[in-house]
Amino acid sequence: MTAPAAPPLLPVTKNPPTAAPGKRARGNAARKRRLARSVPRGIAAAVVFVLSVFPVYWMVLTALKPNAQIQSETPVFFPTSLTFDHFSDAVHADGFWGFWRNSLLVTAGSVLLALVVALAAAYAVARLRWRGRRAFILLVFVAQVAPWEALLIPMYIIARDAGMLDRLSMLTLVSFMLTLPFTVVTLRSFLSGIPPELEEAAQVDGCTRAAAFRRVTLPLLAPGLLATSLFGCITAWNEFAFANMLIIKNQDDRTLPVWLSSFSNVFGTDWGATMAASTLFALPVLVLFLVLQRRVGAGLTSGAVKG
Repeated sequence: MTAPAAPPLLPVTKNPPTAAPGKRARGNAARKRRLARSVPRGIAAAVVFVLSVFPVYWMVLTALKPNAQIQSETPVFFPTSLTFDHFSDAVHADGFWGFWRNSLLVTAGSVLLALVVALAAAYAVARLRWRGRRAFILLVFVAQVAPWEALLIPMYIIARDAGMLDRLSMLTLVSFMLTLPFTVVTLRSFLSGIPPELEEAAQVDGCTRAAAFRRVTLPLLAPGLLATSLFGCITAWNEFAFANMLIIKNQDDRTLPVWLSSFSNVFGTDWGATMAASTLFALPVLVLFLVLQRRVGAGLTSGAVKG
């Protein structure tokens, strides 16, 4: 006789270990604390976002609303109809394209001039050792934090005595003066983060100091140059106080901010056309920032960390 076959063995299942009640309670408490901390931050971020975006939204909305809704006693936040007539009125206004050209000339000239001068100054401070270097850096920092409004009257007197009133070249020099300290500080910080051994290796290979800077250092400075260029563009493009004071007689040399402040007729201010012109005025800098925002952020971060 053969022995009966043994019954098949059933797999033994193990229950997964369960966390102790104390650990679960501590985990739930930690999640509740994180949630309690994140809610006020989210509310604060939402409030800041609304306060920042609402003026821009209202400007664009007013530019697109018909006059009846603009002049309504109750604010219209969501118009029932839109119109582009205000943009047409702004573009065809007397002198619009001439003032646009003036702003472009002043902005481009001041930015290019600031880059050339600041690049030379930043290189001298970051790479060379000379007497008075620390004092020079201190003066640049002081100039950066100084209130430029205090120079309105002195700059007017200088421009009057030099015969530079009512000239775009004077506005270009003023915008250059406003952007130069920040450009020097930022480029100097960025240059300090680039090892000088790279230039020394290029000089060993036969390059001159200028050629080593042009071929090795300058390409590495691209994010910093873009960051400072964008700052200079925004400063020069939006400058109003000096442009309003230094252009008195020759109204054809006014820039867009000054022209916008006087954009009215004998019947009052045309708010729709004014907001349309303001929207067109803000578009170039906005588009430039959106295109260059990643490189600008990298440039400012590198300059701040490595400086």
